[in-house]
Amino acid sequence: MTEALLTYAGPVFEIEGQPNVELARDILHLEVHETTAGLKTLTARFIAIGSTGSSAEQRQLYLDGSVFDFGKKVSVVLGASPAAHTVFTGWISAIQADFKEGEEPEVVIFAEDKLMKLRMTRRMKTYENVSDADIASAIASEHGLTPAVDADGPTYDIVQQWNMSDLAFLRERARRIQAELWIEDETLNFKSRNNRTATELTLVQGNHLIALSARADLAHQRTKVKVSGYDATQRERIEEEAGEDAIQAEVSGGLTGPAALQRAFGDRVSYRVRDVPLTSSEATDWVKAEMLRRARGFVVVNGTTRGSADMVVGSKLTLERTGNPFDGPGYYVTSIRHTYDSQNGFRTHFEAERATVQEGT
Repeated sequence: MTEALLTYAGPVFEIEGQPNVELARDILHLEVHETTAGLKTLTARFIAIGSTGSSAEQRQLYLDGSVFDFGKKVSVVLGASPAAHTVFTGWISAIQADFKEGEEPEVVIFAEDKLMKLRMTRRMKTYENVSDADIASAIASEHGLTPAVDADGPTYDIVQQWNMSDLAFLRERARRIQAELWIEDETLNFKSRNNRTATELTLVQGNHLIALSARADLAHQRTKVKVSGYDATQRERIEEEAGEDAIQAEVSGGLTGPAALQRAFGDRVSYRVRDVPLTSSEATDWVKAEMLRRARGFVVVNGTTRGSADMVVGSKLTLERTGNPFDGPGYYVTSIRHTYDSQNGFRTHFEAERATVQEGT
């Protein structure tokens, strides 16, 4: 099979479903960003002067509403074929013009995915006899979205949303049980990490992986986490704890943060005090979630690749040639930023975490 000598890995734009080649010509900088908290955002900066059609006359571009306007749908594809992927689909929420003496004018657009609807909707509402997943399903239905919920957690007698946006409220509910929030097409996802599926990639330092900072840090590790409260119905104190066993189901070898902390400094116990459980089931789920949050973040890596359009939040990574403690599988992408500019081309910047370091040499 004959391979193409030249490939284009820059952005391909669609506005309201129609390709726009002029935007690829005029792009100066592009950034697409997303985390496990949801709401994917786009920032794109363009040269705002040039010719159009067959006319050679220079004129101001992109500020007359014909291409960019509030609420218009914008999609971006990045990567060279056949590895090209749509990295963003959303709607324009802000337009900016920049003028400087001696420089060409520029236009910047800002867009957000469909979670923008949840961000801009505030409510005062009471939910009864629901789980956090039930709440996510109800909010999805309010916005005409299909719920895809699969998150472990307790059932609450009463949950109140006090003048919070639907997005902020769902993020708070997800934080309590370490669930993750994101949107795909018309589907609102609210899932525990082990129920999220995404791509798997192997990155070799010095090859496709061009920069990496890896850190194993005991500062926020604990050998145990405890939570306490009071069950008024049973008239008894609530006290639950979680230890290293909470993370064991997610690892397949190596030294965990709690185990490393125990070996180096002995017992170090923390208390979860921001949330007060009213039942034992709440306490059990919340304390496990807090232990998972800490243990999962034992090893954090920040890296840059030569453009990985198929990398998303939730992708599972294997690192090679990064040093014995950090080599191997088990990394989970928690934040991603795809960028493009004329100097560096397509780059993917990511943050990932792992619960273990490799032992030995």
